[in-house]
Amino acid sequence: MTVEELALPGVLLLSPRRFPDERGYFEELYKTDAYRKAGVHYAFVQDNLSYSHKGVVRGLHYQRAPFAQAKMVSVLKGRVIDVVADVRPESPTFGQYLQVELSSERGQQLLVPEGYAHGFEALEDTIFLYKCSALYDKASEGGIRYDDPQLGIPWQTRNPIVSEKDLALPVLAHVAAETLVF
Repeated sequence: MTVEELALPGVLLLSPRRFPDERGYFEELYKTDAYRKAGVHYAFVQDNLSYSHKGVVRGLHYQRAPFAQAKMVSVLKGRVIDVVADVRPESPTFGQYLQVELSSERGQQLLVPEGYAHGFEALEDTIFLYKCSALYDKASEGGIRYDDPQLGIPWQTRNPIVSEKDLALPVLAHVAAETLVF
């Protein structure tokens, strides 16, 4: 496996090794000791799966303490632009984001630590896997609007399909610092 440290602290792009042959390929999607060696020390306790049509934007979501979640995300089918934004008020990179294209063809995984909001844009019909380090807790969930002008994320889709729940999320400037506890 190769590991690339990205521009935001703790955000890693992981490329598990694939073993191709005439039938297709084999890949170990998750193996605890290999991920520990790669610097991933979270115990993942919940897996989530989403299916998104081309043009869907999901997020940007996070969970606060005591259910703050790290996520390891990957695309099982399709292609996305994945977005990670630092929402830790004390962080020197607060309000900064990064984008990474993830695809089933490349098989990369993105580690999103606690304290980051996460979302993605489906560039084609996509099956997306989230491994989470804490159980989902509705009272702990939070989010930032996908089109927050402070973040200025350049989504590729002109008129994305966004849930009513995500459209109702606040912009980062309106999220109280005391609610951003990770």
